[in-house]
Amino acid sequence: MQIGLVGLPQTGKTTLFNLLTGADEATGLSRKREVYSGTAIVPDERIDFLASLYKPRKKTYAQIQFKDIPGVHRGDGAGAATRLLEEAKTADALVQVIRAFQEEALNATFGFPDPYKELIDFGADLALSDMVSVENRLARLQSARKPPKDASAQIAVLQRVLTALEEGQHFRTINFKEEEKSLIADQVFLTEKPLIIVVNVDEKSWSTGDYPGKNNIFTYGAEHKIPIMEICARIELEIHQLAQEDREEFMRELQLSEPGINRLARAAYNLLGLISFFTVGEDEVRAWTIRQGTTARKAAGKVHSDMERGFIRAEVFHYDDLRQAGSTAAAREKGLFRLEGKDYIVKDGDIINFRFNV
Repeated sequence: MQIGLVGLPQTGKTTLFNLLTGADEATGLSRKREVYSGTAIVPDERIDFLASLYKPRKKTYAQIQFKDIPGVHRGDGAGAATRLLEEAKTADALVQVIRAFQEEALNATFGFPDPYKELIDFGADLALSDMVSVENRLARLQSARKPPKDASAQIAVLQRVLTALEEGQHFRTINFKEEEKSLIADQVFLTEKPLIIVVNVDEKSWSTGDYPGKNNIFTYGAEHKIPIMEICARIELEIHQLAQEDREEFMRELQLSEPGINRLARAAYNLLGLISFFTVGEDEVRAWTIRQGTTARKAAGKVHSDMERGFIRAEVFHYDDLRQAGSTAAAREKGLFRLEGKDYIVKDGDIINFRFNV
């Protein structure tokens, strides 16, 4: 599962990518062409509490993959734009980073920030890419010598999609019947992908809570069902560069409960419909990543294939119950442990011990 960081050049994508993944890729006024990939930890206070309780030799947070997709510069040509859109298509979800910060060098080169226009223009580029894909598929279906049996049904659905896109809708906001969506399930739509908008503000805008186009951006997000996050990458960088003991004091001064990149990592994790269950013990406290709706037997396979193959049952209790009880022994005394079968749907925050035999 991979999140693509997208947007125009010089919006702060690579700075956020570095902060999320611990990479050290070059930033600044460079014409970056490479696509960077890296792994980000998903901060989780539940892991911290469980580690304080079980005192393990190791604690492991959930992880999520990010890739930093370069923006298209003027003069790059259609080929470069197509290549980068194809990179976006391979991502499972997208995070669009928008520039809402002032910087003299950038202002001189790229003009003053206009975050709402940037949002609208980029969304239009994604929609245009989808329209071209639909038109191409329609042309193939309509000119095929031996069209598939369901060609007329496909054409009807595709024409409906094309009309919606031309009217400014995104694919994700179109309501389909299951049989309609199945007809075009093999086609990738950029405007279907889960999306988060990150508005990268400067220190002044962060302190005032205002910047040009803010109301329009949040209205757009509500209309298109897109979450909006505000982050100041410069402040995030300062936090990252401080010693651990100085970070908390600095964040208190800024009235921050945690770094924004932590919020972004969790938001991206949730956007993909992912949840965490935990295994605990003296060796390790660990978060395991699964999709919502995963059964206990499939979840066991995340830990080890033998556990899935020889699954007997799962001993389950929930983090919230443990937190309230205060200890494993107290939770057991209160009857908060359950034995669940292979078809049990694992919940976010479940603590599980799998019983198996191979």
